Amino acid sequence: MGIQRVESVVYGVTDSGNLEETVRFFEDFGLFLVERTDEHAVLETLAAQTVHLDTRPGPYLPPPVENGPALREIVWGVDTAEALAALVSAVGRDRAVRSSADGVHHTADETGFGVGLTLARPRALAVTRRPANVHGDVARWNTPLEPVGQVRPLRMCHVALNIPRAGREQAVAFYTERLGFRPTDVVEPMGVFMQAPGDDDQHTFLLCHRPDKAGTNHIAYEVPGVDDVIEGGNHMIDRGWREARKLGRHTIGSNIFRFLHAPCGGRVEYACDMDRADATYGTRRHETAPPHTIWSLRTNRDAPVLP
Repeated sequence: MGIQRVESVVYGVTDSGNLEETVRFFEDFGLFLVERTDEHAVLETLAAQTVHLDTRPGPYLPPPVENGPALREIVWGVDTAEALAALVSAVGRDRAVRSSADGVHHTADETGFGVGLTLARPRALAVTRRPANVHGDVARWNTPLEPVGQVRPLRMCHVALNIPRAGREQAVAFYTERLGFRPTDVVEPMGVFMQAPGDDDQHTFLLCHRPDKAGTNHIAYEVPGVDDVIEGGNHMIDRGWREARKLGRHTIGSNIFRFLHAPCGGRVEYACDMDRADATYGTRRHETAPPHTIWSLRTNRDAPVLP
């Protein structure tokens, strides 16, 4: 089938202080620290995807597309050795592909972001959602809810990158024609949402040309439910991190979200309840951008009371 998921991401961080700060950020966010040196750290989701932080990114990465700490490479997990070989051959038609000892094949996309291909190594998850009650459909009896506690993201579910407007068609074509992604929503003024062949999330990937420059947009992490989104964001604020976008539900994808600024560049998102889509979904085209959210949190609690 081909690409199944985001297998890992690599951030370049500026120095040991930025590394220390970013490790603390992702541990507060709920990832597990599995490796740490003075120059490098690796954190992991419950589904065994990894976030790599490097003060000295290795020789397989292309030059950074933006200054400062930033996302340098996305490694995509492929289901079979045969599919992996076919994808490596497809991307290698007109650019160098270099293979590292860990089984990752490295190249760069049209914008200059690092692209890796490797075999997917997913860890099975047993997810139990909180039982919910509504009149006529009661799932929880005699059991008051407790706080979620430390939120643990299940997996990285999608990545969004900013790209220049010029050449955006070629940037998208690299992923659709060579790596097998299919567009699910094309928003002409903003960008293209794409689904990986082995994924059923409404989108796995977004190339966003609205900022008209290359850069890190965000990585979304799925959590079990809306309580995790809210409590996770509250915990991050309590720990001193800055919220980037308040609680809401996206129009495209329908996922509930909460964004935070990441010290390694861009933002991260707690996400839940995203639309699932199969081949019958087709490609929706939007000549104008739909509203960003179905709803977002509003309050007038602190507004002055009018006479």
